[in-house]
Amino acid sequence: MPSFDIVSEVDKQEVKNAVEQTSKEVSTRFDFKGSDARVEQAEYVLTVYADDDFKLDQVQEILNGKLIKRGIDIKCLEMGKSEKVTGNKVKRSATVKTGVETELAKKIVRIIKDSKLKVQASIQGEAVRVTGAKRDLLQEAIALVRKEIKDFPLQYQNFRD
Repeated sequence: MPSFDIVSEVDKQEVKNAVEQTSKEVSTRFDFKGSDARVEQAEYVLTVYADDDFKLDQVQEILNGKLIKRGIDIKCLEMGKSEKVTGNKVKRSATVKTGVETELAKKIVRIIKDSKLKVQASIQGEAVRVTGAKRDLLQEAIALVRKEIKDFPLQYQNFRD
């Protein structure tokens, strides 16, 4: 029985590389000279530090550009609010979302069931497995999910015949 998995994964090494490139660019740019602008990474939590909100936004833009160049969809970033740190410095946290959350998985299953395609969708931990009798039906299911879910990056893996 042909099947595939709908997942949401982010390459942790690519995130680390993007953070390092951002730090390197910030350290060499003239407009950040003498400022405490930097990006720190702890697993899937990125923290951007800067002297004020304007510089914070600039560092965030640089980080977003580096992530995009490395093939990471920035829709997987869940941005926090700007917080004041000691003195006049500010910081902002961004969490990299991985895995299909339960709410989104239920929505995907509902979309597939409502479409009346002859495929079955089931939630398997942080992924959704779709099985069907023919490959063409699975490809229609992929096209349907791509059309309906635009606000979260999804990958379609483990395509088996």
